[in-house]
Amino acid sequence: WVAGVKEVCACSPPPIKPITLVALDIAGVTEIYQAGGAQAIAAMALGTESIRPVQKIVGPGNIYVTLAKMMLREHAEIDFPAGPSEIGIIADNTADPRIVAADVLAQAEHDPNAACILITTDTALPAKVGTEIEKMVARAPRKEIIVEALKNSGYAVVDDIDAACAASDVVAPEHLSVQVADPLTVVTRVKNAGAIFVGRYSAVACGDYAVGTNHCLPTAGYSKMYSGLDVNHFCKTASVEMISREGLETIGDIVETIATAEGLHAHAESVRVRRER
Repeated sequence: WVAGVKEVCACSPPPIKPITLVALDIAGVTEIYQAGGAQAIAAMALGTESIRPVQKIVGPGNIYVTLAKMMLREHAEIDFPAGPSEIGIIADNTADPRIVAADVLAQAEHDPNAACILITTDTALPAKVGTEIEKMVARAPRKEIIVEALKNSGYAVVDDIDAACAASDVVAPEHLSVQVADPLTVVTRVKNAGAIFVGRYSAVACGDYAVGTNHCLPTAGYSKMYSGLDVNHFCKTASVEMISREGLETIGDIVETIATAEGLHAHAESVRVRRER
């Protein structure tokens, strides 16, 4: 483990599929429990007769999992709120309506509470995408979930790419797909997004399975303050101070003066006694 984590506990709703067990084994998980939902979060945070409490809980889930993580973070630290899936798509008149529609459905099939928004400078694009969505939904295996998620979805037509970037930053989507003629311009202007997928060939699903970046990402606007899961979430640091006598003489007056001004006289004295030795 890069971060030095020696014990990794995973919970998955029963029955756990063999392919899931294989993936967990490859990932180096040391404990696996058949539990899911908010109850799994509670078990890991508080502990049970069979599950030891953990120090940190990471990973996405539905709204109940996300709320449980936030409620129990005084018992076990979490990564960030990672609830129902979202996608924002910034597109212009060069975007392929069928590809845009496919990206919408790919996130909508996750959860009835998923949300998708198209932000475009092309007034004709939303109607074209809507037509493609209708065709795809009709034959989608997860049609019922998609139909519910589409009720949380919509589009915005803006004047230019700057306005599109500004609108996207307000939404701060979990996934941001950029399908415009000059995508790198958008990448350099957008500030709030969990993960950015650049160009028509960068399907968000590739981030799920094959690109290599971690796909645990902040949702519900939390990409304004959180980054996606990475090795730093499993590391902590401690500052180390070593001060020589010469160094103490250099800063001693500063410390004593400020400490005295704050009324923390013992702070000042702790430096003074050293300087007198």
